[in-house]
Amino acid sequence: MGKSRVMLPANEVDLAEIKYETEAIQAPHLTGTTLKLFVRLIEMPAIGPLIISHIKKQNRTDEILKKSVMPEIPMFKPEFPPQEPEPSVIALEEDGKPEDRVGLGFKCLKHYDAATCWVDHTNISFRYWTIRDYAYAYRSKFTTPSMVAERIISVMEEFANNEPPMPMLISFDPEEVRKQATASTLRFKEGNPLSILDGIFMTIKDDIDCLPHPSKGGTTWFHAVRPVKKDAVSVSRLRSCGVVFVGKGNMHELGLGTTGNNSNHGTTRNPHAPERYTGGSSSGPAAIVAAGICSAALGTDGGGSVRIPSSLCGVVGLKTTYGRTDMNGALCDAGTVEIIGPIASNVEDVILVYSAILGSSPADRISLKPSPPCLPDLSSSENIDVLASIKLGKYTKWFNDVFSPEISEKCDRVLQVLIEKYGCKMMEIVVPELDEMRTAHMVSIGSESLCSLVPHCNDGNDVKLSYDTRTNLALFQSFTASDYVAAQRIRRRLMYYHTEIFNKVDVIVTPTTGMTAPVIPSDALKYGETNLQVTGNLMRFVITANLLGFPAISVPVGYDKQGLPIGLQFIGRPWAEATILRLAAAVEELNMEPKKKPKIFYDILKRSS
Repeated sequence: MGKSRVMLPANEVDLAEIKYETEAIQAPHLTGTTLKLFVRLIEMPAIGPLIISHIKKQNRTDEILKKSVMPEIPMFKPEFPPQEPEPSVIALEEDGKPEDRVGLGFKCLKHYDAATCWVDHTNISFRYWTIRDYAYAYRSKFTTPSMVAERIISVMEEFANNEPPMPMLISFDPEEVRKQATASTLRFKEGNPLSILDGIFMTIKDDIDCLPHPSKGGTTWFHAVRPVKKDAVSVSRLRSCGVVFVGKGNMHELGLGTTGNNSNHGTTRNPHAPERYTGGSSSGPAAIVAAGICSAALGTDGGGSVRIPSSLCGVVGLKTTYGRTDMNGALCDAGTVEIIGPIASNVEDVILVYSAILGSSPADRISLKPSPPCLPDLSSSENIDVLASIKLGKYTKWFNDVFSPEISEKCDRVLQVLIEKYGCKMMEIVVPELDEMRTAHMVSIGSESLCSLVPHCNDGNDVKLSYDTRTNLALFQSFTASDYVAAQRIRRRLMYYHTEIFNKVDVIVTPTTGMTAPVIPSDALKYGETNLQVTGNLMRFVITANLLGFPAISVPVGYDKQGLPIGLQFIGRPWAEATILRLAAAVEELNMEPKKKPKIFYDILKRSS
């Protein structure tokens, strides 16, 4: 059986003795018919457990979960110590109207110069149209939401005939889009828009309820066993602000993957390189924003699923603190690692959408005792001084553990300029037990996903799932109750380490992903793909925020030599969304590398004017 590994209490671990170990995941890369055969084997009663056991042994899974003696008691959901208020912020009222919060969010933004934004785009570097651009166009009668709707509908029809297929949406109803846009157009005609988000077109990930669309979760059948009866809370809040919902965004089936591969509905292509993945699982939402079709989108993030595709597609993705947004109406509403978060082409649009959707559920307010939600006052003269006071924490060996050195080099260069221009301080930190963190996250999200799925997988529904999903489920089914408890002991140890880190720094900085967008193997389109080495590279830096519930944001910082986007990640203290939004806005303002127009891009506002 081997000896047990007796671990010191977290508060007795000597961080100076911590040795960083490069992540090395051992698992086969399978596609096509080989993947089909593999799934048949691992689902066999006798052979399957042996294969799974071998893979777990190669990756130290049992050593970490079954042979480690940890003195900590389990932490079954994130528990945060009280937090100090953030400086130079505008507080928002959770119980107030979403449109009022959006109004305060608007006041946080820097001055909008319409003349600068509306110059001839052919004479300047590429830029995305912002929500304020659309709002200005509507109020100035350059265009109407109905005109924009027609342009989007024509683009969606064009996509339906694309070769190869690159579906960004799973559910789309042109008449429903027209109906919403007509109502918004009438409000503008009468001079009564509901908020600055009125007439703004958004996509909702397919695992978030949005009437009248079904929530399939990227499957072919989930909507049949779980019909949608009302909007998710976050969607309802956006609807009250006048948002026009285009449809349900494509996703990696049930969120159990990091590439965005979907053999059921087709795999969304990366707008910057159509032969590459968008990243998952919020693949459609990130792609539709990157392609300029929608101003923003909602995704879910249980293992980087907002931040990974945002990074790979060159847009901004925010993961809020666990409990900051109400998960009611999401397929994963009972989990402890997942949140609903906004994706947009720029930080100010993320701020506006975040303002609308924030607000803890009644249960989370009791158990988590959240600090009041705040936004950074970017228009304040104090903004520069606040930036100068921010302490950044960097674990250099972890930061540099990337598939391509260009990623860490570009992220580091941006951080150095941020420090030089604004006076932020950088400190070296150590993050212990990263292998344990990956294992604890895998067990936590896997067990929670399995618990949600089991009631619906009766009557043969499980065999309707894609092969890579079934591979993951076979692994998740191998975890025991004691494995789950061990994972939660690890969660408490890691929370202690990170609390100590946040006593010294305000934000942890990393690249968002360890690689840029991977190529889609041609034989992965029909039957899917399992590639845990790619998964490891994509998830390396993101799971901290999921397992421990911290807020995190991915902001674009440039491109690699192939022109593929690179993202920089800021991980903040609990409830400190304002701090990471402030930093992301500062990075965006540096504009160190001009944005590249994606190969798949539609100038919706210009063509509908």
